Amino acid sequence: MVASPVFGLWSNYRPRKEPLVVSIFISVVANCLYAYVHVPASHNKYYMLAARGLVGFGAGNVAVVRAYVAGATSLQERTSSMANISACQALGFILGPVFQTCFALIGEKGVTWETIQLQINMYTAPVLLGAFLGVLNIILILIVLREHRVDDSGRQCKNINFEEASTDEVQVPQGNIDQVAVVTTNVLFFVVLFIFALFETILTPLTMDMYAWTREQAVLYDGIILAALGVEAIVVFMGIKLLSKKVGERALLLGGLVVVCAGFFVLLPWGSQLPKVQWEDLHNNSIPNTTFGEIVIALWKSPSDPSGEPTGCPVERAWCLYTPVIHLAQLFTSVVLIGIGYPSCNVMSYTLYSKLLGPQPQGVYMGWLTASGSAARILGPVYISQVYTSWGPRWAFSLVCGFVVLTITLLGVVYRRLVAFSVRHGNIQE
Repeated sequence: MVASPVFGLWSNYRPRKEPLVVSIFISVVANCLYAYVHVPASHNKYYMLAARGLVGFGAGNVAVVRAYVAGATSLQERTSSMANISACQALGFILGPVFQTCFALIGEKGVTWETIQLQINMYTAPVLLGAFLGVLNIILILIVLREHRVDDSGRQCKNINFEEASTDEVQVPQGNIDQVAVVTTNVLFFVVLFIFALFETILTPLTMDMYAWTREQAVLYDGIILAALGVEAIVVFMGIKLLSKKVGERALLLGGLVVVCAGFFVLLPWGSQLPKVQWEDLHNNSIPNTTFGEIVIALWKSPSDPSGEPTGCPVERAWCLYTPVIHLAQLFTSVVLIGIGYPSCNVMSYTLYSKLLGPQPQGVYMGWLTASGSAARILGPVYISQVYTSWGPRWAFSLVCGFVVLTITLLGVVYRRLVAFSVRHGNIQE
């Protein structure tokens, strides 16, 4: 969140290779620090914290990537290119856990390279791979990437990041950016990322409470669900490239929000069947506002696990005793709907954003957009953890539906203002 505007500003006034190389180098250093966090004799947790903080700072280069794509594509090419970026990102989210699972075969002990005090095990192998890929990225940027900028029509135009001029350059069209539309798009992007962040966060505790899964089962099954959602997202990204040419980005964004709202509405508890209750805390007399009859029912329905791990909905949460279970069919339907709606909203929001800004350098604006998404990923888990634990899924998901409805309303209010810079100023026909 902090680094995105910084790298974005940097990319506006200097060749984009600079912030990209520096940011990836920071990530490489951070991954190497993570791999060596066992070496210091004390304060290891602070080195761990520093390593993760630096990785987060290095991730601020997403703003530069989006700004580069926005400046290197015409309006007709923009949506397709942005969808490709998102598809690659989704593919990374899928392959990352796959590689981590494979590295688990190395085991906790692994092998040690005594000369440089490097331990290669199931914990360090993922970051060593990340460091290797970072070095590979730096090499590709230095060798392959070239500065390129066109206007909204696709004609090459003068760029402050260019060192050599071209004979067929055209001047960048001048005009005011619609700041209301810009701020609104930031809000829309925040809500989209907020919703998906809270969904990722709540999936594991929700399935453990509703279906009495153990921690191991929840990690395995929810990992499969998220991987399937990632595959679905890639398919949606590819479909968006074709569909946007027929219905437009605004309509796809609106449709995506409606589908996301439907996905969370499906998650609302219905019926009379209650979840299995975890009765471990009954012995501690820590059950709030429960009657003797409810305690007997909880004891009778409480599940047991061969490993001795308590499973089910913790009885200290009063809502476990009266909130209906969310059936697996509801969960799978919700995952499918969110898997359709979220990718559509994600791509369309920052594609529209890039078109609103026009052909001038977009680094700072893209930095703020990325920062708003980062803030959403901070606040989403905090919100859902507090509301779900205190009030249960009915309140948690009802409020999410309310957020989305308000967002749809906001989109409806500014719908006509979400047009490309060059279209609004009459340089290009929509």
